[in-house]
Amino acid sequence: MDNRIEGKGRCLCGAVEIAATTMNTQVGTCHCRMCRRWGGGPLMTVDCGTEVVFSGPQHIVRYDSSDWAQRGFCSRCGSHLFYLLKDGGRYFVPVGLFDEEDRFQFTHQIFIDRKPAFYSFANVTDNMTEEEVFSHFAQKEGGS
Repeated sequence: MDNRIEGKGRCLCGAVEIAATTMNTQVGTCHCRMCRRWGGGPLMTVDCGTEVVFSGPQHIVRYDSSDWAQRGFCSRCGSHLFYLLKDGGRYFVPVGLFDEEDRFQFTHQIFIDRKPAFYSFANVTDNMTEEEVFSHFAQKEGGS
């Protein structure tokens, strides 16, 4: 099954539009403290790869949230626009920015060991702990 599609989305006010050439249809959720602090809850995204175009770039504010990632949001409405891996330029975009919700499937959760006890998803997903996430990406990037 091919889980890559073209996707179009926008922020709440429409000042920033997003076009992804090869967006993944699998939705992942991050439960790390930083993502929860950023959005007030878990961050649900789709991997949009590196081929992402934003209209309205004058409304995009970027924040270096760590040595390896940058977060972007709309300066007009505050919508979260992306989580960008600095090494490789891969964009993870909040799934709620895209209109065609029936094309997505919730498949995985990361930093599951950091999820607070006050919420839980009923979906059966693949889950990775913080240690597993860092180990997985270090191996993919050729690190130790």
